[in-house]
Amino acid sequence: MRLGQTSLVHFASRFLASVLGFVSTVFIGRILGSSGLGTYYLVLSMIAWLGIATKFGVPGAVTKRVSEGESQSAHTIAGVSISTGLFILVAGCVLVFREPVNNYVGYPAANFVVLLLFANIAQTLVNAVLKGQQLVHISGIFNPIRTGTRSVVQITTLFAGLGLVGLFAGYTVGYALVAVLGTYIVVRNFDQISLPRRSHFRNILSYAKFSWIGSLRSRAFNWVDVSILGFFVSTSLVGIYTAAWNIAVFLILFGGSLSQTLFPEMSSLSADNDQEQVSDLFETALAFAGLILIPGFVGATVLGERLLRVYGSEFSQGAVVLSVLIIATLIQGYQRQFTTTLNAIDRPDLSFRVNAVFIIGNVILNVSVIPFYNIFGAAAATAASVAISLGVAYVLLSSQIGFSVPTQEIAKQWVAAGLMGVVVFIGLSLEETHSLIGINIVTVLVLVGLGATVYFATLLVISSRFRTTIKDNLPV
Repeated sequence: MRLGQTSLVHFASRFLASVLGFVSTVFIGRILGSSGLGTYYLVLSMIAWLGIATKFGVPGAVTKRVSEGESQSAHTIAGVSISTGLFILVAGCVLVFREPVNNYVGYPAANFVVLLLFANIAQTLVNAVLKGQQLVHISGIFNPIRTGTRSVVQITTLFAGLGLVGLFAGYTVGYALVAVLGTYIVVRNFDQISLPRRSHFRNILSYAKFSWIGSLRSRAFNWVDVSILGFFVSTSLVGIYTAAWNIAVFLILFGGSLSQTLFPEMSSLSADNDQEQVSDLFETALAFAGLILIPGFVGATVLGERLLRVYGSEFSQGAVVLSVLIIATLIQGYQRQFTTTLNAIDRPDLSFRVNAVFIIGNVILNVSVIPFYNIFGAAAATAASVAISLGVAYVLLSSQIGFSVPTQEIAKQWVAAGLMGVVVFIGLSLEETHSLIGINIVTVLVLVGLGATVYFATLLVISSRFRTTIKDNLPV
């Protein structure tokens, strides 16, 4: 029950953050157009890739070592020291090569890249320690604080006419605020503050040398396609693609909350050699990883054009891309549970292999198909590469622990989503025929609410496991 409630708190926080981020993105799209949105996301893609070099797997290593309960402050200081040194090197390179950076983005953004990178790293490291201290719900609450602050500043500065500068300012303020608040909580939860010894640095680096590719995998899933699109298509098409991507990743939040909540618990159980409990937690994660993604795919297939029209009429051409991207996130939702479990049982080397397969496949496929099929090719390449890596993850994890895939529970989610899709399709047909509402965003909200009600009501009726989970996690 504690893990379920922690997951729900973390998910609710991230959900609220995503709603705030969605509203902000809609304002950006409507005020700056698809071209301005594309430029902003090209800068964010650079932050994502440079962040790999500055973190080098250190946040994941900090979470792992802190979750083990020994020398928490020493491991934290060691991790922060390593990342600080890497940041100085990377920031220097960005400033030295500012011209190529500005040419790629199409905007003089080099100085902003360094500023945003620093804020991002600080927040990531603080978040990593909170997760290691099993304060995942706290790190989750920081998400809407960060995104809400960022969105308010960005929207305000957009109306003030600051354009992209205002977007960068909002990003920096949001990330810096939660970094400061998180640092205060982290320090208060240390039993004592002790300086790291050489052994602590070795412990961080021994895990980070494998876990860094997990960060690379995450960045590859989110940013390889966007980064490569920047070389082959206009910033307008990049903006349309990222609008569709924002909706797709909105649906993966619950699976991400599950994996982040279960990781420190699995890590602790694995350290005590309780493999049976680890397997039980993993099977639970698989049972609910698609809880939101499956109906999300069905709903987006029916409402995709209407959803994207919220950003502006020019964005509606990305409807097919949206459906393909949701397939990619659905597969990723399951794959993430496998790699999280491999890391939790202290086999980051096997997780490394899974992520390497995905990254190599994703880059090769994107480079191969984007020149011919632009944004649709990018979406299809991402979906195909993550599907391949899921197969590899299944083989590797099954060689370490025994588990069974809860196919019946997953099938029930598809049945409920299918019924939901029929109801939403009928509702959309009635709206288009009789113009019952007439305002697109209101139509979307009504149909999404109707679909969610039908889906969860149906699932409550046909799934005893879902009913039990809801009952167990209601506040007493």
